[in-house]
Amino acid sequence: MTTTRFKQGDAVRISERYAPGHVRTPVYVRGKQGSIERVLSRFINPELEAYGVNEGTETQLYRVRLNQNSLWPDYEGRPSDVVELEIFEHWLEPIQLVANEKE
Repeated sequence: MTTTRFKQGDAVRISERYAPGHVRTPVYVRGKQGSIERVLSRFINPELEAYGVNEGTETQLYRVRLNQNSLWPDYEGRPSDVVELEIFEHWLEPIQLVANEKE
């Protein structure tokens, strides 16, 4: 059994990197905060596979939930509207929330 760095409900920040080449993390979510909606499977890292490196490069994939109004400040929909997308572990950073933010 493989242990994962994050678990369902963990608060995360999507890394704000602007790497050249083949990346699977949309620019509009970089630097934003969300939470792990679910832990998915491990896959070959597509960012390395695009360059022919596909041996021993598996990485964990997560479904991350972000509030739409955190992505687009002028969003006029319901405050509870979310976007869920799949992000590889090497793009995620843990966030430590203070007690009153968890409620």
